[in-house]
Amino acid sequence: MRSLRLICTTILLGLCISPALAADWKVGIARVDITPEEPIWMAGYASRDHLPEGTIHPLWAKALAIEDSSGSRLVIVTTDLIGMPRELGDAVCESVKKSMGIDRGRILLNFSHTHCGPVITNCAPVAYGLTPEQLADSADYAKALQGKLVKLIETAAAKLQPAQLAYGEGQATFAINRRAKRTLKKDEPVDRSTLVPVDHSVPVLQVTDPQGKLVAVVFGYACHNTTTAIYEYNGDYAGYAQIALETDHPDATALFMIGCGGDSNPEPRGKIELSEQHGKSLATAVNKALAGKLHPLTGPLHVAYEVVNLPLVTPPTKKELEEQQGQGNKYQQRLTERLLAQFEKEGSIPAAVPCPIQVVRFGKDLSMVAIAGETVIDYALRLKKEFADERLWVAGYSNSVPAYIPSERVLKEGGYEGATAMVYFGIHGPFQSGVENLVVNTVHRLMARCQ
Repeated sequence: MRSLRLICTTILLGLCISPALAADWKVGIARVDITPEEPIWMAGYASRDHLPEGTIHPLWAKALAIEDSSGSRLVIVTTDLIGMPRELGDAVCESVKKSMGIDRGRILLNFSHTHCGPVITNCAPVAYGLTPEQLADSADYAKALQGKLVKLIETAAAKLQPAQLAYGEGQATFAINRRAKRTLKKDEPVDRSTLVPVDHSVPVLQVTDPQGKLVAVVFGYACHNTTTAIYEYNGDYAGYAQIALETDHPDATALFMIGCGGDSNPEPRGKIELSEQHGKSLATAVNKALAGKLHPLTGPLHVAYEVVNLPLVTPPTKKELEEQQGQGNKYQQRLTERLLAQFEKEGSIPAAVPCPIQVVRFGKDLSMVAIAGETVIDYALRLKKEFADERLWVAGYSNSVPAYIPSERVLKEGGYEGATAMVYFGIHGPFQSGVENLVVNTVHRLMARCQ
């Protein structure tokens, strides 16, 4: 009799334990085509001089809604876009909060940073010099995009089904540090071992149904999505990686979440065939991770979100800007006019750049860190070192892309990512020293809040 009780107790304990395992999750998945219906100006390269000439493959927005056993929710949204201003992302999230009750901090927006997608209004506004008609077309696209993203999130959040989550990691090696490469002499051969820092890790989140069938996979890589500068819409290597994975797994949705690739480029680059080559190599790394040892995620799900203001150097006065009118190249002249317009409207120009930072913790099994802007690789490497006991996934280009976010090293070195790129974002810049510690300290604070 005691043996029978022991057996029954063991079975009941097993039943009590199982809901705490990975199968206790619920997920909802949705996608929407966000390719412009009519050609609008392409984002990413200021040198483009005409409208796109076609589409190689569709641009997608995809959503993965996740809920734990207590009802704590998260929605990951990935998009084949250059980026998005914070105001647009916040407007999307505010609509979702009203309709679904999901707070802003529980929606993670990530932008693949393809340079073969459409211009998004107020994202790098000084780069393109669009006509009033072209600006109107971009604004119309942004308005339609906002509606599509709201519906996308609502759809995913309404389709929750039981699922299992697990984490793995692969490796891809086509990223190089482009700042290091710039120090090479013309025609000097590339020695990848010297082009550091770089992060070749490929984080992978596997989502399966209770029977173990793959229904979604979220994956990342820290590399600029800039293999080509052609005049046809496409998702670049990230788009090809998603296509390859969905070809290999026809019943699954592949979502790409770019890492801290602000100072990394794909190598080689320049041809659409290379975009596909890099995409397939990234998909191979994901498939290898899926076939290897994965770590089940058990929860609970905790999320924290904060916007930290990153201070800029002392801004110019209105008088100084008036004296600068008509000086410098066309981008500097556009920036001067933009800042003067801000003075007229607001009475001042911004002294800091708002930078959303988000932390998602799946219990003690995995932590995601999402940082806004074109975040350089130093952030991922430092955070992984400081949270060495954690499985840490660090993403850049998340929730908004207001500017490059340089590390202290890059800021001191200057150059494009450290200073001169600020003009394209309509910011007087550069940042003050100490930006890196502001970001990292915020991550530490949010991680502690998610215990």
